[in-house]
Amino acid sequence: MPPLTDDERALLLQLARQAVVDAVCGVSQIREVPNPSQALLEPRGAFVTLRSHGQLRGCIGHIVTTEPLYKTVQECAVAAALADPRFPPVTPDEIPSLHLEISVLSTPFEIQPDQIVIGEHGLIISQGRHRGLLLPQVPVTWNWDRERFLEETCIKAGLPSDAWQRGAKIEAFTAEVFEEPSEPSPAIPTPDCAPHNTIS
Repeated sequence: MPPLTDDERALLLQLARQAVVDAVCGVSQIREVPNPSQALLEPRGAFVTLRSHGQLRGCIGHIVTTEPLYKTVQECAVAAALADPRFPPVTPDEIPSLHLEISVLSTPFEIQPDQIVIGEHGLIISQGRHRGLLLPQVPVTWNWDRERFLEETCIKAGLPSDAWQRGAKIEAFTAEVFEEPSEPSPAIPTPDCAPHNTIS
């Protein structure tokens, strides 16, 4: 599948931010997109990562979905803001400091440990009812080697760190990762939940 265009990426980031603002302000709404491109209609997995002042503030996604990409991104953005169990829900006065990153996933495929490429592959490790996922950018951020990446994905799944050597299923995926510009937008909503770049 060809990469998303700059316009498609910008629209997904805009949709994600508006979804966060709506959700934090108590509005339950998945916005429609007039005449979406074919790429935005494709059912693809995605994750939305929120950071505040450089620190992780939420990250939620779907590996596989039947929803169009533009809806999946909005759903993940809302969940990252309000439903990541590691963090309290985002509050209105945090909105201006939030920085959004979107990862659009390929279809997962089985992989051997020695085929994993750091920076290219994300990992999914599963065994029984346990499943954990780490995005491709995680081992780069933490300077992990391949073995550490496998171990940390096992831990994320709630499994022993060596489960990847003991019969756990190892899958990989690639991701198209893009983020908001580093300079905050002047249109970022104020804490009173003023609308931001509303999409009609």
